[in-house]
Amino acid sequence: MFVPETSDLYADVDGQRYYFCSKTCQQKYASPEKEETGLKRRLIVAWPLAITVLLISYLVSPSVVYRDYLLLTIALPVQFYSGYGFYEGAYHSLKTRSANMDLLVTMGTLTAFVFSAYVTFFPSITIPASEVYFDASVFIITLILTGNFIENITKVRANKAASKLIGMIPNVTHFITSDGEIIDKRTDEIAPGDKILIKPGEVISVDGVVYDGKSEVDESSLTGEQEPVLKVSPSEVSSGTVNLNGILRINVTRTGKDSTVNQIYELIQKAISGRVKVQRIADVFSSVFVPLVITAAIAASLFWYFYLSSIGSALSVEIAVLVFVSVVVIACPCAIGLAGPITLLISSNVSSENGILVKNASALDRLSKANRAVFDKTGTLTEPDPIVTSVSIMPGYDEADVIAMAASVESSSNHPIAKAIVSFAAGRNIPLADVRDVEEIPGVGIKGRVKDVAVRVSRAKKEGGSSVSINLDNILAGSLSLSYKIRDSALPAINALGLLGVKTAMITGDSLEEGRRIGRELGISDIHAEVLPADKSEIIKQYQSAGDYVIYTGDGINDTVALETADVGIAMASGTDIARESGDIILLNNDLSHVVYSKIIGDKTIGKIKQNIGWAFGYNTALIPVAGGILVPLFGLSIYSFLPILAAFAMGMSSSSVVINSLLLDGKIRRLLNRAAESYDGKEAKTGN
Repeated sequence: MFVPETSDLYADVDGQRYYFCSKTCQQKYASPEKEETGLKRRLIVAWPLAITVLLISYLVSPSVVYRDYLLLTIALPVQFYSGYGFYEGAYHSLKTRSANMDLLVTMGTLTAFVFSAYVTFFPSITIPASEVYFDASVFIITLILTGNFIENITKVRANKAASKLIGMIPNVTHFITSDGEIIDKRTDEIAPGDKILIKPGEVISVDGVVYDGKSEVDESSLTGEQEPVLKVSPSEVSSGTVNLNGILRINVTRTGKDSTVNQIYELIQKAISGRVKVQRIADVFSSVFVPLVITAAIAASLFWYFYLSSIGSALSVEIAVLVFVSVVVIACPCAIGLAGPITLLISSNVSSENGILVKNASALDRLSKANRAVFDKTGTLTEPDPIVTSVSIMPGYDEADVIAMAASVESSSNHPIAKAIVSFAAGRNIPLADVRDVEEIPGVGIKGRVKDVAVRVSRAKKEGGSSVSINLDNILAGSLSLSYKIRDSALPAINALGLLGVKTAMITGDSLEEGRRIGRELGISDIHAEVLPADKSEIIKQYQSAGDYVIYTGDGINDTVALETADVGIAMASGTDIARESGDIILLNNDLSHVVYSKIIGDKTIGKIKQNIGWAFGYNTALIPVAGGILVPLFGLSIYSFLPILAAFAMGMSSSSVVINSLLLDGKIRRLLNRAAESYDGKEAKTGN
């Protein structure tokens, strides 16, 4: 919700001030882990007691002595311990003159509770005895508190993703002293201007410039591209990247908060803060409904007070109070509290059965509005690792022998191409041989001796992939071609999204030529190439500024900021842990067609929630005039002897309609997904209405 800058609850982060509607929201932002613990404690109290209240309310007759006193005792902890955060939010909502869900929950539940307590202690009031509403008050608090808990879990996961990024950096760095000695120092003690050494296989801990050495560096954590980059003097290197096969000596330029990894970490934190994770329909509803209900309740109450006073009725105060209570209780958001959780539960069940893990259910709201899908290239639109696509063997050589020799030598390397060749040999059941005198030459290839044969494997990049030449005793024996295969589901997914009215774009850290090649094959013309992680999020912000709701699908550490910045982040299950924790949705089987399925599920889920709120609003609104006394001219003041029953009926009907309507969602989504799957041939995707 919007909070004006007059609020005295705020937090300063990276030079920017964020304002909050309550201490609960402030706590949720500043320390979601602590907030999660508090919410969990309140839910542990709320759920057992709420269920107990419900059972007693419907299974024990009101005529049983002390029944209502027992209900009051059980409801007290839920109302004033579990529900305390809503009161805080309501207080600050009033203070900042902005109605929100907290105010609606507080108004409804507190009125129902206080009125029920009054009826419990003073059952023989002038107006005939009324029903109690402890079950309504405690269940509203419990259900909405559960939704808040689920939302907070998402925030905790996002923070864990950012923390894992920082955890990549080694705690110890090899420091080069002024006399050339190598000693280990804590990474946080390294400063700009220092000289450090990075050994093969180590993660580079700081940003710097190579002044001596030669090695290939895996920069996939930043660019997403698996192809290593050759580093020689005076190449720049970044923290979080991996030195593969040589020794590098580096002049340190940036450390700590200024380093690349820390800058990405801060970008993630800002993205988490800047994106409103929950587009609460109920808050939008409340901003209009709460003022109307309060106005109607006060107006009706004052009318009957002054009217009855003017005719000398002794019941003016009692009737005025009952009118106010009746209006507020009938408007109580029980069904609104049910509308989201029940629908999302059903939706999540269907999603999981289709290999779609919805981690952040509130993302379904944004997913329903999405009109642009942006994809990472390597590992998302293409398979994550290169594969051997063709083999060419010179006359006189046996193919299996040549592949065996190349794979045997490459088995000593961490290079992605080396792994692809070894995997290719394993797939053909070609056994590897012992190898000796292995020497990897950064940027060139690798050589060694297999069965007294000098084997040299030279690597080179070409359009659409890489090529490898295999020399045996300095004679060319064959060559291999490798490329990143486009996922089988990519083209159908792009076509289906287009039919749904969703525009597509691609972001890649690879060259523009390679990006365009993939784009031509998939029909994507909006291509952003040679892009770094921070730039990915900026591109997404540009789309958002232009009015687009953006789905971003990616798989790598370099996608983390983009996943958090996008309105909906979808992570591939084959991707990194950090990407999976940053995503709102995970595609468990790495099938891009499920991006389309997610869109369908989001559309239908949010549509159903809006229907549910409509049912709840319809029932409650229709009975507000009755609660206000519109039927008194027909039935007299005695109507207030059965109005509580009418209120209970309204609550029951609105809640029942919500549950029944939500149950229909299951079949609707399944039919649409089956229809989409049947026609999912890359030419059409009939998803229905």
